Amino acid sequence: MQDDPVVLSAAGSALPEVFARQGATALRWRASPASQRVARILRLRDALLDQIEQVYEAAHQDLHKSAGEVDLGEILPVCLEANEAARQLARWMKPRRVGATWLTLGTRSQVQLQPRGRCLIIGPYNYPLNLTLSPLISALAAGNPVMLKPSELTPALSAVMARLITQVFPEDEVAVFEGPAQVAQALQELPFDHVFFTGSTTVGRQVMAAAARHLASVTLELGGKSPSIVDASADLKLAARNVVWAKFANAGQTCIAPDHVYVHESVKDDWLACCRKELAQAYGDSLDAQEQTLTHMVNDRHAARVAGLLEDARQRGAQLLWGGQQRGRFIEPTLLDQVPEDAQMMRREIFGPLLPVMAYRELDEVIARVNAGPKPLALYLYSRTPENVRRILAQTSSGGVCINHALLHYLHSGLPFGGVNESGMGQARGYHGFKSFSHERAVLRARWAWPVRLFSPGPVPMALRRLARWAFRRL
Repeated sequence: MQDDPVVLSAAGSALPEVFARQGATALRWRASPASQRVARILRLRDALLDQIEQVYEAAHQDLHKSAGEVDLGEILPVCLEANEAARQLARWMKPRRVGATWLTLGTRSQVQLQPRGRCLIIGPYNYPLNLTLSPLISALAAGNPVMLKPSELTPALSAVMARLITQVFPEDEVAVFEGPAQVAQALQELPFDHVFFTGSTTVGRQVMAAAARHLASVTLELGGKSPSIVDASADLKLAARNVVWAKFANAGQTCIAPDHVYVHESVKDDWLACCRKELAQAYGDSLDAQEQTLTHMVNDRHAARVAGLLEDARQRGAQLLWGGQQRGRFIEPTLLDQVPEDAQMMRREIFGPLLPVMAYRELDEVIARVNAGPKPLALYLYSRTPENVRRILAQTSSGGVCINHALLHYLHSGLPFGGVNESGMGQARGYHGFKSFSHERAVLRARWAWPVRLFSPGPVPMALRRLARWAFRRL
């Protein structure tokens, strides 16, 4: 039987050694003040900005991603996360006082936020920098040492992150482990205090099962089929522009991208005309120009998967309205109509530049379809009818909702970002990310003697039993 392979960090240290050293750091950082945590976060932000040209080059190499998309989708969210933590961390860390109840009169209580301890962050391939470093900032804000596993599907960006982290942090604070999926599996054998994973629902189940062996808490940022709804009252031009941008940015490889669109039958043709106009203005009809400027699929396997979804839909009668061409890892932004419900793209998360559009007559039809499937990570509604907005909010469940916009809720640092059930668990961004990497510790102090004397060894006094019975329905 072969021995397990030795897993080394980016700096060459063995996995068990780094894990043990981070245990000492976790104890040392438990009482670290906000000023020290902010200093670490800002060092990371500044080092990232110093290497921005290397990031551009690596993103182009891995995903053919343009500098503009890198700025908006990778660098900006990380800097927003860092800047918000730097401004707000001292306030976030303050213990929260809790008033006494009738039963605890004479006591003083508060909730303290403690670091969870050693944390593991497993990053995805679609926004490798953002979705690895943003949770790292939350973990550092909460006072935790971290081990990072970037995606093996984006090796150039993983290498940039490894160099960046090695320059900013010693390994007993933050360490990067590159390599294949087996490295992530080896990391998950260790008893981390918290695991933060971003990726598919299938792998998320495996991560949760591995964490359960150590009773580690988890944050799972997964995905799902996020629907968009365009009702008869919507601003059609606005909805078309926003959906086209949100869907085809990063070649559709966005966990909260609109997966499919339900459009009221009375405005469907007009809305599709607006979409075609937006596509023509944004991308033109030159495949050569599109291939040069737009993001590609991450690898040949995922390009073949998306091409297979398109071919399956067309064989089942879907109508191609725009795009559909492929060249290697590049797939043209594609708009589809009359996609049947049994098409594979209607049953699986697309995660690529294909947008199926379906007509609906009554909003109840859409609500029933949304509720029939797993709860999505995001839901988008374009409407100027308050009653329709109220019904969607009241009768559906999703990780987040945008009304007359898409994706923007992710950039709002005051909102929790996360899924529900199959689209994820736990929350990220801003204070909510800080809280995910923190343990809420209850602290109660007795100030007077009588609460202590009330609860004494031996048989329960009749007076205390009478008090308990009085409290059954009153406290």
